[in-house]
Amino acid sequence: MLDYIVVGLGLAGISFCEVLEKEGKSFVVITDESQQASQVAGGLYNPVILKRFTMAWKAKQQLLDAKPFYQSLENKLGVKLDYELPVLRKFASIEEQNLWFEAADRPDLDYFLSTKLLPNSNPVIDAPHGFGQVKYTGRIDTAALVRSYKSYLKRTDSLLEESLDFDELSISSEQVAYKSLTAKNIVFASGYGLKQNPYFGYLPLNGTKGELLVIHAPDYKEEKVIKSSVFTIPMENDKYLVGATYKWKDKTNEPTEAAKNELLEKLQTFLTCDFEVVGHVAGIRPTVTDRRPLVGRHPEHENLYVLNGFGSRGVLIGPYASRQLFDYIENESELDPEMNIQRFTKKHFPN
Repeated sequence: MLDYIVVGLGLAGISFCEVLEKEGKSFVVITDESQQASQVAGGLYNPVILKRFTMAWKAKQQLLDAKPFYQSLENKLGVKLDYELPVLRKFASIEEQNLWFEAADRPDLDYFLSTKLLPNSNPVIDAPHGFGQVKYTGRIDTAALVRSYKSYLKRTDSLLEESLDFDELSISSEQVAYKSLTAKNIVFASGYGLKQNPYFGYLPLNGTKGELLVIHAPDYKEEKVIKSSVFTIPMENDKYLVGATYKWKDKTNEPTEAAKNELLEKLQTFLTCDFEVVGHVAGIRPTVTDRRPLVGRHPEHENLYVLNGFGSRGVLIGPYASRQLFDYIENESELDPEMNIQRFTKKHFPN
């Protein structure tokens, strides 16, 4: 009998598998790749919400967990994943500059926000008010991570590539059985696919569609992440990621012309050089009404668990939430109440 079945192979599933492996637990992953959010994500890790100059939820602790986590994955998979890149926030006005310096005096934020105003030195960027720099930021190549981890699981015979058929799932107090597999526990880390889950479908997972462009801009010559009304993230060979959109009604993984036009319009408010669009991708972020993850045990089945709802911050939240869930299952540790699904359970399971 396995220790775990893990459903989903995005940032949540991979993060949890890594904890299981480090702890010597046996597992098999079931994935159908129906959810694209991790593969098409910008992968930016940035602890600061740059729209409001505030800290993201528990971001400092998550960053401390994430850096060695991805370093370990790089060594294990033999692939470059972590690209350390400063993030420059373009100021729209003198007032924004002042708000930045006020924020840089706050506890926690003072660690990440540089108090040195950076004048614009890139001739193809329109930024008369300059930039503020966020420190200790970068990008995880999430597409390379998913691709490499999938190959690793195939080599270790730990991957089942199919859509989970819930009619084939049998649950008892002693075990979970799926076709020929039996395990002590099952963890659903299936992103927006959780909406079709008969056990956890009651959770308020909204799903927010995000679209990204890839542009080829030989004259841009920018080595830092620029954040304005959209961000640009440097890649190889004069290519840049441009994103992202946030749409709540469309729940498909199909790129749209409307989102492409929206991104281009915003990009051209500050980028003045010629460029060519060479890529366009879309995915559904697993977002939650209260902007906190969905982690915990099913109220009626002791061996069913969920690890979900990371939104646009899965790169940072994944390692933190996965360790919390493992310790909760195996060591009876308390889950962080802000992400424990018990906050939504009483309404649906009053007893």
